[in-house]
Amino acid sequence: MATYGMKIFTGNSNPELAHQICDSLEIPLGRALVSTFSDGEIRVEIAENVRGADVFVVQSGAHPVNDHLVELLVMIDALKRASARRITAVIPYYCYSRQDRKNKPRVPITARLVADLITSAGTHRILTMDLHAGQIQGFFDIPVDNLYASPVLLPYIREHFGHNLVIVSPDAGGVPRARAYAQRLKVGLALIDKRRVDVNEAEALNIIGEVADKTAIILDDMADTAGTLVGATKTLLDKGAMEVHACVTHPVLSGPAVERIENSALKSLVVTNTLPLRPQAALCDKIKVVSTARLFSQAIKSIHNEDSISTLFEIQH
Repeated sequence: MATYGMKIFTGNSNPELAHQICDSLEIPLGRALVSTFSDGEIRVEIAENVRGADVFVVQSGAHPVNDHLVELLVMIDALKRASARRITAVIPYYCYSRQDRKNKPRVPITARLVADLITSAGTHRILTMDLHAGQIQGFFDIPVDNLYASPVLLPYIREHFGHNLVIVSPDAGGVPRARAYAQRLKVGLALIDKRRVDVNEAEALNIIGEVADKTAIILDDMADTAGTLVGATKTLLDKGAMEVHACVTHPVLSGPAVERIENSALKSLVVTNTLPLRPQAALCDKIKVVSTARLFSQAIKSIHNEDSISTLFEIQH
């Protein structure tokens, strides 16, 4: 059992989730001033004593991504210099995760660069959810706990979508995740043969698997411009699916995403609160939000008490 106090701080990226985590743990949110100077530089001041404390900083890679990333780095540096005993960066959505490899000449591996920045700032541990690529854990030289959203998404699927289902992976990379969901739900599995034609633009070509006369659930780790979701929905309906829903962990929903969703035949988009919804998305009736606060609070409590968190990994990829 840890003998020193637990404190939770947050920046400006997702304060609502941080408050929910604190409510679940029945502790107050730590007091910190996180703002900007007149020239736009990030200003951070920790407003309470953290010497010897076990500190958790909740900060997602929400829009504007670069501002919130620098907020995280500066907060970690401030806590380190204030003699916090251990600093855990709780990053519900790890930004730059799609830039995890060199897929063409002369491009960076930005996910690794971000890992180096976070580690160099003074972080002792990372807690995140549904990394876009599992190998990102290997970019860190510190422990990384990658939670899955399945404990909150699976109950929602069971409660709202009945039994005549097929779980659909939007690409080959998502098949392990989709297969795990399909096995737990005891339903069928399908794959969309998708070819990416440009950055943030993909074309769904074919369906591998039986979807006719079934409710199709598209499963993915994130929805950005929603082009994949909308294209997949059309293809699934053309192949005989009765209706199409989507479940994704991270609602990035940038650019024309919300307009595309509203104008599409997609019945609903279920997301988690790893990222706060932008105003336009919050007004969209098709978008439903489930909370991950309980999962993060359980993981934080276990880390603080030096207990195992393996029981939280309901879905193993």
